[in-house]
Amino acid sequence: MGTPIKHITVIGAGNMGHQIAICAAISGFQTVCIDQNEEAIKRASDFADSYLASRIAKGRMSGIEVAQTKARLQFKTSLAEAVKEADLVIEAIIEKLEVKLDVFGQLDQLCPSHTILATNSSYIVSSQIAPATKRPDKVVNMHFFNPALVMSLVEIVKGPHVSDETVAKLEAVTVQLSKTPVVLQKEIYGFVVNRMLQATRKEALNLLDLGIASVEDIDQAVIKGLGYPMGPFQLLDLTGIDLAYHVGMEKYQDSGNEADKPSPTIVDKFQKGEWGKKVGKGFYEY
Repeated sequence: MGTPIKHITVIGAGNMGHQIAICAAISGFQTVCIDQNEEAIKRASDFADSYLASRIAKGRMSGIEVAQTKARLQFKTSLAEAVKEADLVIEAIIEKLEVKLDVFGQLDQLCPSHTILATNSSYIVSSQIAPATKRPDKVVNMHFFNPALVMSLVEIVKGPHVSDETVAKLEAVTVQLSKTPVVLQKEIYGFVVNRMLQATRKEALNLLDLGIASVEDIDQAVIKGLGYPMGPFQLLDLTGIDLAYHVGMEKYQDSGNEADKPSPTIVDKFQKGEWGKKVGKGFYEY
């Protein structure tokens, strides 16, 4: 199966990126998390320290295991330095195609020829990104769920350009990360889980916009009636209302279908900067 995956680089030190990186380091991979924003790197490094300390306090990891994990985990601001030894790169940045195309073009130039280039996106399929590189067979969607340190599912999408070897390697990595891989044999917008969630979220926003029920009551109905672990508005606050806005706008710009535009409520909250838990206010206050 070619070069084994030992070194993983995660692009983006935001909530998803730094959690994927910590998970990789815990699982035995030499790991680098890179972000050009020094403040984001500082926050990610501080989170790693506090999270790993809590693992010791809870008896989940020993002091030696934490020390070994920290030795495997680096935070950097130089892309060239971060990817020079990478066997797998996982991109976890903003959901904007033009930004991803630029990043993957740089990665193609900077990474070793064997490196697999994965995107964590569940909305922008890798066939849209692959043309920015000379290795389309190694450009693939590898979608983790938020929070990545807790959620055990990873969606791997075999687009028409992706090789069987790439998919097999990512399945093996996912298992090594103590997660469960699900392979999609075709590209489809939103993949499996988010297509299910989008249907629930769209109807929840519709009910709210029509004044049928409150945020709290809709969430309670979904939790108590459908058995979901959290309601659609709680989930939006967790994953980010700004993300929902950008994803909706990307889909609308691609399709031209007015129905694909973000809900008026999402637009309003995006414009107010009420993006969810990370900023202290979304549909709820934190």
